[in-house]
Amino acid sequence: MQTINTQFESELKKLIADEIERIKDIMAVGMAVKDYAEYRFHVGQIEALNKVSGSYCDEVTSIINKR
Repeated sequence: MQTINTQFESELKKLIADEIERIKDIMAVGMAVKDYAEYRFHVGQIEALNKVSGSYCDEVTSIINKR
């Protein structure tokens, strides 16, 4: 049985993964990204979401477990 915190983390990671896929789909359509600045913006969003999903979620779990 999962605790509410574990369920929350799991659902958050799913939502983040869905958002990353949505951004990748935008980038995959050639006409959707008009210039290099917009491309960099989307890549930055993906990088930030990966950081939140990976290291930050794990760090929060570690901090909560220490309490």
